[in-house]
Amino acid sequence: MIVSKAINVKIMTLTEQQNNNGKVVFITGGSGRIGAQTARRLHQSGMNVVIHYRNSRQNAEKLQQELNAIRTDSVKLVQADLNDNDVYPRLIQQVIDQFGRLDVLINNASSFYPTPVGQITLQHWDDLINSNMKAPLFLAQAAASELSARQGCIINLVDIHAQRPLAEHTVYCMAKAANAMLVKSLARELAPAVRVNGVAPGAIAWPDMQTSAALDEKSKQMILQRVPMQRKGEFDDIAKTIRFLVSDAPYITGQIIAVDGGRTTQQ
Repeated sequence: MIVSKAINVKIMTLTEQQNNNGKVVFITGGSGRIGAQTARRLHQSGMNVVIHYRNSRQNAEKLQQELNAIRTDSVKLVQADLNDNDVYPRLIQQVIDQFGRLDVLINNASSFYPTPVGQITLQHWDDLINSNMKAPLFLAQAAASELSARQGCIINLVDIHAQRPLAEHTVYCMAKAANAMLVKSLARELAPAVRVNGVAPGAIAWPDMQTSAALDEKSKQMILQRVPMQRKGEFDDIAKTIRFLVSDAPYITGQIIAVDGGRTTQQ
């Protein structure tokens, strides 16, 4: 029985690779954390990958070398600041030029930090709105024609706090709520040629200690107490969900899957 299951998994993996061979995925903010693990998973499934980065060139090049060592010339890099209003069509064209096509757009790039009321600035607003709402919209618009021609799909990284606000993160939560509506709106507008879905992470990984969003141990434990599974998730939990939506969900569109250990079931 165990041997049979292993054979079935291997056959499914080979079939997935055959179905995805030649397809191209573009991942914004793909040099680290969720973006990097998603690149690994989709690359493993047979896709070529274009990784976007803003400042993390060293991390992006390291990931590119890692994946190209597995399959030569299967990963390319593009650099861009998504705060630039003129960058979106140019960036999508640059991605298409790399491999001659684009099949999947993953809007992963995101700024995240607290903005307590009374301390919110226009700079906070521009940064959080641009990365979490504006860039996903205009990148999707720029890519829509190519994705339609390829019967492709779009995946947005949303957040469980798009529905349940996180204290002192008003602007971020507003931007992610708009991102969630963008998923549903684009799913209607781009159907039937393009599927559009979202993934909403819960407590997947703690914010980097170098950022203003870093948490102390007490705060971490308070969060985990509200998670029925009593642990945080992993980057790969998100990456596997994205891979499912890309490769194995041809009749799913307009949906946002919470990957949160059951946290959104709590009052």
